[in-house]
Amino acid sequence: MTTISQSVWNFENWLAGELGDDLVKKDLREKHKKMCSNAFVFLRATYWRWCETILDICQDLAGAPEVLAIGDTHLENFGTWRDVEGRLVWGVNDFDDAAVMPYALDLVRLAASAILARGDNGPSVRMIGELILTGYRRGLENPLPVILERDYKWLRKALVLPNAERREFWEKYETLCPGKKPAPPAYIEALTGALPPGSGRFVAKPHRAGTGSLGRPRFVAYSEWQGGPVLREAKALLPSAWSLRHRPKDGAIDAAKIAGGRMRSADPHYQVSGRILLRRLSPNSRKIEIHKHPEILLAPTMLELMGLEIANCHSDDPAAAAAILDDLRARGSEWLHEAARAATSAISAEQKAYARVG
Repeated sequence: MTTISQSVWNFENWLAGELGDDLVKKDLREKHKKMCSNAFVFLRATYWRWCETILDICQDLAGAPEVLAIGDTHLENFGTWRDVEGRLVWGVNDFDDAAVMPYALDLVRLAASAILARGDNGPSVRMIGELILTGYRRGLENPLPVILERDYKWLRKALVLPNAERREFWEKYETLCPGKKPAPPAYIEALTGALPPGSGRFVAKPHRAGTGSLGRPRFVAYSEWQGGPVLREAKALLPSAWSLRHRPKDGAIDAAKIAGGRMRSADPHYQVSGRILLRRLSPNSRKIEIHKHPEILLAPTMLELMGLEIANCHSDDPAAAAAILDDLRARGSEWLHEAARAATSAISAEQKAYARVG
């Protein structure tokens, strides 16, 4: 196995080959700084490394039934959107690395992220595993989107922004600085097509967000439409790091397929155009960040709900869901927290090694 430093170099060489002149090198430098900060951020920033190592760390997961899975699953990979009926929906909101893989990996990565983020006062490792599995089994048996209009009052209260923060949200994008050079034509064309017909003129401005996607170009269009502001984001999509490692001949981008699965109330503005992902940004399309609200993300009800939402994503194929339930029965109740503990130990060691030289 390569060292973490060599792995970073190899992956970023591949990234440069895929993106060419569009590679955002200054964002990569920012990513390297983040990787040195703590193990949770390191996990978020290094999904490709997870793909290289996880089946060596948890060898018994390789034989688990395969499904189109989220891939880069973690505590901060959940957020809200408005569905086609205008209802507020919560669920997984980032599918950049979706690919066919053993179903168990989504669960282990979520549990590992919770263990790394929990600090001294969070739930125990065993409890994290049990809660996620409880929600996941419930979701496989009865998959349902998480609609916040009537139910889940506690989650709706946590997610809806107060007026002051809504104002800050719009001001942030209205005052975003233009880039030193124009956005590539493909991004301008994609953003134009994603905005409502009749929207005002806009300048596609570079936008830094996320952790694992740093280095990829990302642009936003802020425009006026029918008396108010509208926002669209366009960012580069590439084949999943899982496919890169385990299915190198499979260059498919499956983000739109899993996002629009039959057991999800999808975001109608989440679209894939070639290798560009488009989506609407608004105060109602947001996620909860661990450094701001650990008490929400690590709450037992939230961990169980995250397990349920992963099941929603995995339930597109009824036959696969049945095979997964059989596999879960055979594995018993201990495997998830044991696998997540092993994964977090390896991740923490690599993060410390990287921080020493990074």
